[in-house]
Amino acid sequence: MLHTSDPLFSRFAGSALGAFIGDALGMAVEGQPHELILETYGGMLDDMWPGRFPAGHYTDDTEMAISLLEVLAATGDLDPALLARHFTVNFHPERGYGGRIYGIMSQLAAGEAWDRVGTDSFGNGAAMRVAPAGFYFYDDLDRAAQEAARQASITHRHPEALAGAVIQAGAVAMATRAGLDDAPLFVESFLRTLAGLARDHDELSATRLLAVANIQPGETLDVIAQIRGLFQCDVKAIEAVPPAIAAFLMTTNFREAVLMAVNLGGDADTIGAMAGAIAGAYYGFEALPAAWLDRLENGDLGRDYVINLCRQAAQRKAAAG
Repeated sequence: MLHTSDPLFSRFAGSALGAFIGDALGMAVEGQPHELILETYGGMLDDMWPGRFPAGHYTDDTEMAISLLEVLAATGDLDPALLARHFTVNFHPERGYGGRIYGIMSQLAAGEAWDRVGTDSFGNGAAMRVAPAGFYFYDDLDRAAQEAARQASITHRHPEALAGAVIQAGAVAMATRAGLDDAPLFVESFLRTLAGLARDHDELSATRLLAVANIQPGETLDVIAQIRGLFQCDVKAIEAVPPAIAAFLMTTNFREAVLMAVNLGGDADTIGAMAGAIAGAYYGFEALPAAWLDRLENGDLGRDYVINLCRQAAQRKAAAG
C-alpha cells in the first residue's frame, strides 16, 4: 500500500478511493435485496466479486466523481460549465447510468447550456458523486454545501436530490475535518448539523435523516435490520443517503462501514460508495484495505489516476491556505 505523511492527501485519497472501493464492492449486488445477498454469498458479502463488470471495477458513481475531482484538482473551484464538459468527456454509457442521464449527456454534448438540461429528479445521482466537493471544502461547511447543490443542479433539480447531495457533502466535509484533527464524531450533533444544511432545500430530507439517531448499536445484521426498517435503500436520495451515513456512524472502521453499506441491498453500489467516501475521509487512506486497493481497476481513469488527482487537489488546497 502507498503510505503518505501528508494528512490532507491521506483524507482526500481516503475519501475518493473509499468511494471507489464501496462502489466496486456494491457493483456485484446492485439491485439485489439483502436476503438474496445473504443466500448467494453464504452470509454477508465480504469481498469484491464480479457483477455487471469484472471484480474491482467501478460504475457511474465513481466515473462522475472523477469529473468533480478533475475540476477541483485543476482549478480549485466547481464551475458548472467546466464540470458539465468533464461529465460529457468521461461519459461511458456502459458504466450503468440511470436512463435519464443519457438524454442529459446528449444535450450537453450537443452544446446545450448546463443550466438548461437538469430535470426534476429525486434520485441519488447528485449525492453519489459529490464527495470531492465535501473533502476539498472541508474547512468551510457552508461552501461545501453550496458547491454540492451547484453541481447537483446540472442533472438534478428536485429538492430531495439537492438535499441529498448537500447532506453527503457535509458528511464528507465533517469527517475530513475530524480525521485531520484526530477528533471523535458524535452521532446526534453530526446528524443535527447535516439536517440543518438539508433544511435549506427540503425539510422532509432533514427529518428522515434525523431518524438515523434512533438506530441502536449492535451486531452487524441487527443494525442492518434496523436501517432497512427505516429506509428503502433504493435510488431515491432520501432513501439512500441516510443509510450510507448510518453505516458509517454505526461502525468503527472503514472495512465495517462499507461492508455494512453494501449488504443493505438495494442500490448497493451507490450506498457503498457514499459510505466509503465518508469513512475514507475520516479514517484516511492508510486505513483502506490493501487487498481491495490492489484489485481496483487501473486503466486510464483507474486507481492510480484517482490517486494522482487527489495528490494534485491536496497540493492546490494547501497552497490556497
